[in-house]
Amino acid sequence: MSPLELDDTTAWLSREELDNARERLPILYVDAVPVRVDERGAVTSVGLLLRASDGEIQRELVSGRVMYHERVRDALLRHLEKDLGPMALPAVPPSPVPFTVAEYFPTPGVTPFHDPRQHAVSLAFVVPVAGDCAPQQDALDLAWLSPEDALAPAVLAEMDRGHGVLLRQALAHLGHPV
Repeated sequence: MSPLELDDTTAWLSREELDNARERLPILYVDAVPVRVDERGAVTSVGLLLRASDGEIQRELVSGRVMYHERVRDALLRHLEKDLGPMALPAVPPSPVPFTVAEYFPTPGVTPFHDPRQHAVSLAFVVPVAGDCAPQQDALDLAWLSPEDALAPAVLAEMDRGHGVLLRQALAHLGHPV
């Protein structure tokens, strides 16, 4: 069985088990900022998902849980494929290193990152994608914006839970003025 073919019966928690764990433990997540790069490796555009959540339409980054016995690299690939489609062709390095660690709290204001369901720790990555991307699963749309357009106040205002902060941190990490 390949690392991407985890046995879901042991990797996933039941709804009750997950709710119980969320009340007691931080949960590990990955966040990914998908980017398009030119031949020199400079970022030309940033991919932002559009999702409907709790009756609101919001821009988000690729994000999701790391399953038990799953490598971080494999979790990144799984969530990128889940949100961007199987032809996205992400360039995740063999040993990925996050540009930051984000700590999401159920209590607003502890950090810029908020998740009302749980305390979560997320490793955040910038991931170049070279293939055809199409919104998948519960994503309504995928917009490719220039770094400057992605940092526009109106776009950042559409991002909830601290994803706008992560986007700013990612672009600053890549040398873009924020």
